[in-house]
Amino acid sequence: MHFGEQIKQLREKRGLLQRQLAASLEIDTPMFSKIERGDRRAKREHVVQLAELLDFDVNQLLSLWLSDQILDIVSSEEVALEALQNAATTLKKNKGK
Repeated sequence: MHFGEQIKQLREKRGLLQRQLAASLEIDTPMFSKIERGDRRAKREHVVQLAELLDFDVNQLLSLWLSDQILDIVSSEEVALEALQNAATTLKKNKGK
């Protein structure tokens, strides 16, 4: 699931309108709509705020948000999967340090 899809699902489950969340984030409703559709990327601080507003795990939401950003960068590359595997290996090594 992509970040925008998750936000929409959580918002609808709680019976909230886009304009309500947009106001809480201090952005306009069309911008929020674009974030839900995946046409625009939310700022990191908005992701944290949304997790709180929607009572959802912040790390899970940040993971979806970051995944979308990574896909935007690498999806058109032929060696994307290999690059991601290399990055994962490096992250695992660095986490142990």
